[in-house]
Order: sequence, then structure tokens, then C-alpha cells
Amino acid sequence: MNTGTPIIRQAGEGERLWFAGGGLFTMKASAAETNDAFVLFEDRVVRGKTTPLHLHPHEDETIYVLEGELLVDMDGERHRIGTGGLFVAPRGVPHAFLVTSETAHLLALQTPGTGEAFYRAVSEPARSEADAERPPDFARLREAAERSDTIELLGPPPFDDVELEAAAAG
Repeated sequence: MNTGTPIIRQAGEGERLWFAGGGLFTMKASAAETNDAFVLFEDRVVRGKTTPLHLHPHEDETIYVLEGELLVDMDGERHRIGTGGLFVAPRGVPHAFLVTSETAHLLALQTPGTGEAFYRAVSEPARSEADAERPPDFARLREAAERSDTIELLGPPPFDDVELEAAAAG
């Protein structure tokens, strides 16, 4: 039984996408390549990038911080996650994050890989490294989420003005 295509990718290799939620993705292993077992991508983001409060009803999400720092809201509790740290949001658990360092380099894993379709629906081919700094398009994100069964947007980012201002000020 074939469980997917063997994958070899070096640093910097992989399809590069600008994500409407903010950030520059490099696809390291697609759902098609893993027979939908998982999707794995790098994400480069800048200070102040935040996600709306959301959950994935059918996927577990793991974010490993390669460089930088995040403030994570996991089911209503705040956690600072720095370089070498990670968070795992099991399916159905509300979560969000805010980038508090100048930049952050993340490795994101979703299992199974069914959530990739949502990310592709709200992404476009990247033009350059500067795409990491492009502002998010939350209207596009909301519209795609309404058509998706792999993500539920529960509300705006759960961070208060003090947290957002502290992240913006550095």
C-alpha cells in the first residue's frame, strides 16, 4: 500500500505562497504528496501578525517556532512561545497567536492534510521575500472560511489593546 510520494526538500525549496492571513508560506510537504496524512509548511511572519480566534474541527495543528516569539491564546489561556518551543492545538480547541518578535519563522503541521485546501483558497504565488510583510486580507479569509469545513473563525483576535500595542512597539 502506497502511503504517499517520497519527499526530499532542502532549505529554501518548496512552493512559495503569500497567505491572505499574513505571511509567506513555503510548502514542504503537501497533502497530495502525503496521501492526505498531513501538510507541512514553513511560515515567515512579521511583528504584529495575528490570527483570528479559530479552531479546526477535523485537524490537529502543531506550530514549532524555528525563530522568534509568539503570544498564543489556547482555549482562553495565554502562553509565550519562543525559539525552539511549540504549541499543539488539538482539533476543536479554540486558538490564536500574535507575533511579538520583529520576525518569526514557523514550521506548521496539520494532521490530517485536509486543511490544505483552505490555505490554498486564500493564497497566491509569492513574488518575493517582501510578501511576508504584506498586510493580511481578512475579508478574503472570512469568505473562504465560510465555505470551508476545515476551519471555523470564532471571532477577532483575542488579544487586548495592551498586548497588540506591546507587540507593535517591540
